[in-house]
Amino acid sequence: MTTKKISLRNFLHYKFLNSLFLGVSVGSIFTLYAPLEPSVYSLGGIVLALGMLFVAKLYHKILTLGYFFAILTLVEAVILLAVLYFLLFSYSYTSAFLFYASYQFTFIFGSYLMRAETLFLKKSMLLSLVDVTKQKGYLAGMLLSYIFYRLLEFAFAIANKEEQVYAMHFLLLITQLFIITFLVKSFNKKGR
Repeated sequence: MTTKKISLRNFLHYKFLNSLFLGVSVGSIFTLYAPLEPSVYSLGGIVLALGMLFVAKLYHKILTLGYFFAILTLVEAVILLAVLYFLLFSYSYTSAFLFYASYQFTFIFGSYLMRAETLFLKKSMLLSLVDVTKQKGYLAGMLLSYIFYRLLEFAFAIANKEEQVYAMHFLLLITQLFIITFLVKSFNKKGR
């Protein structure tokens, strides 16, 4: 059985694009979640905390490179499905709830993923490089988001925030496909 290794170059591309996605999408959350009642956020927070507690109790079993890859893949697949669902069914209470639930589900693994990343990258220099790459991706995503919304507003006369956010999700879909591609490339048998 061949052990997977992390390809640092591809992993850095993955982390940059993952953070770019976050930066691009952060402004759209308020529009997407608009139909939800405040009680949904309270319930979501409870589910999130319980989910994180459950995952933390599994660390002794799942802090392996194989589980790290599997959980990263699951998280990215859930986000891809949420974006696709939104593009197919647009704005509704159901789409808002499913989008919120999808993000909460992925956040359940947040602490685990950070701990696993630290464990498998080991060296402080590599962790610093990953964090710098993530911040560059996030900043680039925020800038891209700003430019995209302004372009829609001034070049295409699309001022409606729901139409702008819907259009943004085509960019998010393309980004998510690249994220998954680089994620898969990050975990290869040779570690290049």
